[in-house]
Amino acid sequence: MDKICILGRDALPGSLALRGGESLRLTLVALPGVSCEGVLTLDLNGPGCQVDLAGLYLCRGDENVRLQIRVLHHAGLCHSRQLFKGIVGGTARADFDGLIRVDPDAQKTEAYQEAHTILLSDQARISARPQLEIYADDVVCSHGATAGFLDPDEQFYMRSRGIPEAEARRLQMLSFLSPVLERLPEDLQKEITDAL
Repeated sequence: MDKICILGRDALPGSLALRGGESLRLTLVALPGVSCEGVLTLDLNGPGCQVDLAGLYLCRGDENVRLQIRVLHHAGLCHSRQLFKGIVGGTARADFDGLIRVDPDAQKTEAYQEAHTILLSDQARISARPQLEIYADDVVCSHGATAGFLDPDEQFYMRSRGIPEAEARRLQMLSFLSPVLERLPEDLQKEITDAL
């Protein structure tokens, strides 16, 4: 199953359960100007489930975006990957609360979780809480989060090649978002790139 959910427009299913061998590719998007909360629990109930979850959020004013993601591995031989990318400016706030839980019977699990954010102002705020709960011993799991500002050295390099500052910043943001942006249809990609 391949699905795109625009938070604030589409209803996010609060929970989804996958049976043995099923797969899900889900992309969550929070557009500028939208304050929203996305809560999602994925139960991987049978062996061989595959989850590819990505998210993108753009907050440039005073939005408040909150994502709470739970991926629960109840069976073995399952794979999950989460990648969330956000850009937060103005006085906006974004919260990412993610959990991967691997039950004792979920041996041979592979699970990865990443949340990365660029802050565009000193008043912008991000809170990221990636979490692992592992109760099995034959697994490969990792999680991590980063937050930072646009790299001034990259901007200097582009500006020294004749690219105006505003365009250099826009190119940096597009490059940062590209792993999630490329999952979206062209019309939605255009809406997001225009918003930058």
